[in-house]
Amino acid sequence: QVQLVESGGGLVQAGGSLRLSCAASGIGFSIKTMSWYRQAPGNQRELVAGMSSGDSTNYADSVKGRFTLSRDNAKNTLYLQMNSLKPEDTAVYYCAAVISTSGMLRNYRGQGTQVTVSS
Repeated sequence: QVQLVESGGGLVQAGGSLRLSCAASGIGFSIKTMSWYRQAPGNQRELVAGMSSGDSTNYADSVKGRFTLSRDNAKNTLYLQMNSLKPEDTAVYYCAAVISTSGMLRNYRGQGTQVTVSS
């Protein structure tokens, strides 16, 4: 069984920074893609940023230039560095991954971490 655990959320003032972490744990798995999504109250879930196994990245237009993905393969951990945060970045941030395990590809999602940006 593979689990994704997010951490690093919190309350920050506008203009501040936070770094989110998403750690994958389990036995016998291979990560294909990892992504961050967010969902604010009353809004649909939206893709924030994603990284493929080949390290190519994509970002939502709303976060380009402010958010940066990085990965520690040894720790199976994806990081989202969020700078110049704005109140509209307030949301629950979820980590998601496509993972190969037991010869099959499966989708996994973490429990979410709250990010609140005050004005």
